[in-house]
Amino acid sequence: MIEHKLLAKGVLGIAVSGVISLSQAHAEQVPGRFMPVIGPASAPAGHIDFCQNYPQQCRYGTNTPLVGRLTKERWQELQDVNALINTQVRPVTDEQLFGVREYWTYPQGAGDCEEYVLEKQRNLIALGWPPSSLLITVVKDLNNSGHAVLSVRTDQGDLILDNQTSSILPWYSTPYRYVKRQSARHAAAWSAISDKRVATVASIPE
Repeated sequence: MIEHKLLAKGVLGIAVSGVISLSQAHAEQVPGRFMPVIGPASAPAGHIDFCQNYPQQCRYGTNTPLVGRLTKERWQELQDVNALINTQVRPVTDEQLFGVREYWTYPQGAGDCEEYVLEKQRNLIALGWPPSSLLITVVKDLNNSGHAVLSVRTDQGDLILDNQTSSILPWYSTPYRYVKRQSARHAAAWSAISDKRVATVASIPE
């Protein structure tokens, strides 16, 4: 718990102090701050169906993906959106809502982890965040169950917005094993992640 608070405080401290002019090229030389993306991966079935239902959300593509510059104001936006959606959306499984094991859509007051992620992504894009910096990400939790979080690519590293916690943490400080995420170059494509960390954090704060 103390470690998590210090890590979260450290991220905020970077923004508040104004040490935010680090270029992406220089930042990516720092080991561990950015997820090691190794190549293409298959898209989750739920996302394929989502793209069929919301094709306009999956048309985005770029040859020069951008990261978000983590200013004090941008950090506050991440905190506000994460807290708002975590509060507004009631956790309910797809089986309970739709009668199927996996169904990705925007929440209507309730949803599972993917609905939280999609709504946070939509809110942050509306606030002016580059779509290439907001990537749906699939992980394995401590029970080896699939889970989805939102990766936010910033000039200070990859941060994670999660419906399981109000804290926004660097990706390497979460208790998950990272499997794959949306490609930063095209919203309908996915990239594999090589997560070879030996240990994960034992728990996440409420």
